[in-house]
Amino acid sequence: MIQIGNFFFKYRNFLFIVLYVLLFIPSPPLFSEAIFGADYYWIAIVVGLLITILGQAIRGATIGLAYIVRGGKDKKVYAEHLVTEGLFSHVRNPLYIGNILMLLGLGILANSLIYTVIIIPIFLFIYQCIVLAEENFLRKKFGGEFDIYIKRVHRWIPTLAGFRETFANMEFKWKRWLIKEYNTQFIWLCGIVLIILFKYPQLTYDDASLRNTIAAILVLIFAVYYFTVRYMKKTKKWTAN
Repeated sequence: MIQIGNFFFKYRNFLFIVLYVLLFIPSPPLFSEAIFGADYYWIAIVVGLLITILGQAIRGATIGLAYIVRGGKDKKVYAEHLVTEGLFSHVRNPLYIGNILMLLGLGILANSLIYTVIIIPIFLFIYQCIVLAEENFLRKKFGGEFDIYIKRVHRWIPTLAGFRETFANMEFKWKRWLIKEYNTQFIWLCGIVLIILFKYPQLTYDDASLRNTIAAILVLIFAVYYFTVRYMKKTKKWTAN
């Protein structure tokens, strides 16, 4: 599983592109009118949005409090030091938990039975392999320090005790959150808009012109946000420190 994890770590950015594309493949519905009534789609929209927003919130809190290098080095697992503060003091993989919730929420939002029941479990297996590969690297590099950490903090199940103290004792660096997340947020927000508008045409009264106009306006707003943050990053007016 460690070898599988190293493979997927190397190609994980491509993996996310594939996972986003799979959101739009035809699938039997997760919620249907026959079972949940005429307003069935509101269940998918509300539940999906709540879960995917929670995932983004977890990613934001993780990056804003204690950032960990996610890119590796030469497409391999790498870490300069062991990060154990911030949300990493409550669970060992908060960024991955955020990713899982974001994609699960989008799958529910898309009302896709295939994505939720088949694709997400495959994604969980891949992430488990990646985590095992990362832990193998960290154990070799940090030895006893890492062993002490994993005895105190769970891999996937967060420890809720002390959350208030964690946020009270650390500064949330919102600029770091924005410049590290603007690319992910742009793709995520566009995905939400496209799914809601084109998966549920009844929300725009089946008016294609209205639907396209709303989509274009929202994507334009997201693009302004994207290029604004990108400009602030490239000109070093905002830094990740």
